[in-house]
Parts: sequence; C-alpha cells; structure tokens
Amino acid sequence: MQYIKTTKQSVQLTTLLEQTSQKCGKRCTVFTPNGNNYTGDWLNNQKHGIGVQIWKDSGSMYNGEWKHGKRHGFGTLSVLLPEAKKYATKYFGEWKNGKKHGYGACYYNDAEVYQGGWVEDQRCGWGIMHYDSGDIYEGEWMDDKTHGQGSFRYANTNWYEGTWRDGKKHGNGKFFYCDKGQIYEGLWEHGEAKCGTLSDFKRDEAKAPPDPTNDCFILDPPNILTYRLVNGVIL
Repeated sequence: MQYIKTTKQSVQLTTLLEQTSQKCGKRCTVFTPNGNNYTGDWLNNQKHGIGVQIWKDSGSMYNGEWKHGKRHGFGTLSVLLPEAKKYATKYFGEWKNGKKHGYGACYYNDAEVYQGGWVEDQRCGWGIMHYDSGDIYEGEWMDDKTHGQGSFRYANTNWYEGTWRDGKKHGNGKFFYCDKGQIYEGLWEHGEAKCGTLSDFKRDEAKAPPDPTNDCFILDPPNILTYRLVNGVIL
C-alpha cells in the first residue's frame, strides 16, 4: 500500500500556510465578490477591532468598532449622496451585535433627527425627536414609540405634557392651547381627551379671533347709492 511520507518540514510549511491564509491582525483592504470592501482589524477571519466597511449596492459605509464580525461598540453609519458625491451621516453612536443599541443620534433627513436611547435598532428609553414639521417630542420611548412620560411641543406653540402609550396620549396629561389661551387637564385614552377640566391660560396673550366681517364685500359698488321711486316707495 502506497502512502505519502510526511516530514516535519512539510508539516511546518502546512501550518504556516494555514496561519498566513487566516485574516488576523491589521490588514489592507479586503474585497468580496459582491463588490463590498473592508479595511481594518481582523481576528480569526472575522472583523474585530477598528475598521471601515463599504457596501456597494446600498452605498452605505460604517466606520467604527467591530466584534466577531458585527458592528459592536461605537461607530458611524453613513450613506452616499450620488449627486453631491459625498457621505451623509445616518447614525452616530453605540452598537451591539450589529444593531443600534445604547445612546446615539439618528438622522432621518435634513430636518428630522432623534437623539437618545436605543435597544436593538428601536428607540427606547429617554430621547428627543425633532420632526420635519417643526414638532418636538422629549421623553420616554419603548418599541420605537412614545411611551411613558413625555412632552410634545407643536410647531404652532401648543404643547402636551403627560403620559403616553404606544405612540398616543394615554393617562393623565395637560394640553396647553396657547393659540386659544386655554389649558385642558385630565384623562386621555388612545390619543383622545376623555374626562377633565378646561380653564383659561394666559387668555390675554392669546391671539384675537378673526373678524367675520373681513370676509364681507359689496357685490355692485358703483350702484350702491342708486335708487328709484316705485309707487311712492324708494327702492
């Protein structure tokens, strides 16, 4: 029976080849068949340490910490703007097992941004949300919805302070109608006021109601002063 004799030198060479083929430590850019590329630290063939990953299809880029092949620690996720040919930050903060987790800021667009706590890619804990409408919410979140204690300031200067559940006003709360100079204080259920009191609140500073006579106009101004006599009656 034939067999291949293995020498000590060939065993050492094989071990050396296996070690050199393993991605470990600091390396140059590594490209994958789908066009993605990664530049940074490796450990046992996994991204581990500090590195930059670029995804070809989505144009996204992550620059930050890695652990066993996943985004973990502190890092920044950006997207490529084709027209401007530059990257815009989408998320800046903490990660865990490849998901937003901890404290961070997420930029949905130029005017809409959330800054606060995250749990597995969902807003959770205390945070501030600036909406593109000009509204601002500051308070507690759970499962990516307003939940707990919080205040919501509307762009028209009205605001609500109280409890929330599943993204809606629910429980005890106060709604300040600054445009009317009134305040409602009472119980809310699923976003609707159910039982409470309505009282004046800086009524003297509220805007004056519109004058209904401003919408009145004369249909035939040139003939408004003309008249005629019919059977002794001025018409």
